Amino acid sequence: MKHNGRNQAIIKAVYILATLMLAIGLLSACNAQSSNNEEKVETQVNSNNIKEQRAYPLTIKDEAGNEVTLPAKPTKIFAPVLEDSLLALGIKPTMQWSNGVKPQLYLQDQLQGVPEISFASGPPSPETIMADKPDLIVLHNSFYIENGTYEKYAKIAPTYVFKNAATDIKGSIKVLGQLLDEPAKAQQAIQNYQEKVDVAKSKLASKTEGKKVALIRFNAKGMFFMTDEYFSGYVLTHELGFEQSSYVKNGAFEVSLEILPELDADYIFLINDGNLGNPFINELKDSTIWQSTDAFKSNQVFETSEDYWLNGGIHAQGKVIDDVLEFLAP
Repeated sequence: MKHNGRNQAIIKAVYILATLMLAIGLLSACNAQSSNNEEKVETQVNSNNIKEQRAYPLTIKDEAGNEVTLPAKPTKIFAPVLEDSLLALGIKPTMQWSNGVKPQLYLQDQLQGVPEISFASGPPSPETIMADKPDLIVLHNSFYIENGTYEKYAKIAPTYVFKNAATDIKGSIKVLGQLLDEPAKAQQAIQNYQEKVDVAKSKLASKTEGKKVALIRFNAKGMFFMTDEYFSGYVLTHELGFEQSSYVKNGAFEVSLEILPELDADYIFLINDGNLGNPFINELKDSTIWQSTDAFKSNQVFETSEDYWLNGGIHAQGKVIDDVLEFLAP
């Protein structure tokens, strides 16, 4: 009996030891799993930090050669005349440009509630801008440097200056995407616009081949040709495939009734700048010389909306494309 009791005691001790070893093993596995999870979380956090560090602080040179440093992602952007391109990235500015009478009307469905700031008397004072506390200012052309505005604005917040954003819409959107850490949205906006251009160009192929256009802008000072370097002039020639009138290509700027018989344009687009050119457009329409032009006699003269035909940005240019399709390929 004593022998059996001793055996039972040994078996019981072995069982307890095995149970204890199993418990220790399970505890070690849990600790290892917990350690692995903590390591993964820490790695993810570190990865996020690395990503943020790669984007900001960001230091680049603007197109005027000024060094611009952004310590963090901007959230309050003042970019007069560039509202169109900001909206392409899904970003609203803190204030929107106005000529003193109205803002850019074609954007108001997306800019409701954004305060207007008047440029009727030139760039607003630094005090006016400072009151809005922007953390990034973007200026659409180098004239701001020439007139001394850049130097004043750059003291308020990091300020980026384009040489002329209107002559390179796609490039300026890419730059804004870099400044605001939205490169994917910038690329998508450009791609969507290019698809629109390609479809329109295909539809208009029979109307554009070998055809020349002229754009005449009317304002308080008179009548002027628009070139193919920017705004709607760029869209018609570089995007849709029309040729610019030889007369305009050779450097004509101011329009007079006397030169109209020499104007080799199959299509003419009239743009009245805020109705300021009413006296001149009425004079044109009443002229027998005007009525004798080939475009007039062929019923190929079109009056357009100055609101977006005189603006740069993929929203504006997209609406110009819509108009041309309605005019020529309804």
